[in-house]
Amino acid sequence: MPRLPRCAPPDIPQHIIQRGNDRQACFADKQDFAVYLNCLDESSRRYCVDIHAWALMTNHVHLIVSPRSDGSISLMMQAVGRDYVSWFNKRHTRTGTLWEGRFRSCLIDSEHYLLTCYRYVEMNPVRAGLVSHPVLYEWSSYRHNALGHRSRLLTAHPVYLQLGRSAAERLAAYQELFSEQLDETQLSDIRAATNRGLALGSQRFKDECTLRLGRRFVPGVRGRRHRVLTNQMGSDPI
Repeated sequence: MPRLPRCAPPDIPQHIIQRGNDRQACFADKQDFAVYLNCLDESSRRYCVDIHAWALMTNHVHLIVSPRSDGSISLMMQAVGRDYVSWFNKRHTRTGTLWEGRFRSCLIDSEHYLLTCYRYVEMNPVRAGLVSHPVLYEWSSYRHNALGHRSRLLTAHPVYLQLGRSAAERLAAYQELFSEQLDETQLSDIRAATNRGLALGSQRFKDECTLRLGRRFVPGVRGRRHRVLTNQMGSDPI
């Protein structure tokens, strides 16, 4: 089955996952983590991509970003990959690829799902058993979003800013979001949408993405209903 073309329309946030090749480690120590974040900061500024949340795990990366122009996410990720892999290989005396291939991503309905994705990303170290609370993990955006620690990399999304009228109100409201774990349905929905390049959100959001971008953002269906939907869309099956 051919790969779906990437869609990264301006101002629609996306969840991105990039994994190490064969799930090998992409970060060996603190210096590797710090250099990756520096590469991400430089590339996001160069290609006008806002970074809202992140979690760097040993063998993969989670990001929540909003592009300000078409194609800017791919350009940013290519630059980060090129610069970081070159540095990593030289430092660790290795050659060859580091990442598994194309990064995976999904469009996020900011009105209904964005803060859920923030929680998904920043709780990743807890689900992996690395820490008991996200505040204890150094290589995520939780301390910036929940405690107000400064970061050049971070750009607050309007949905985050709506959590309160003051910084103190926003921080308290954000911390409260983490009082409960995401349920299995939420986890499954985020993983499925990201791995398959779909849209995560309401049916209205998915329909709007389909009409605006000219490709499906829901799982394909088979049989007569699939042909009917295809005819209604006026495009080839995806």
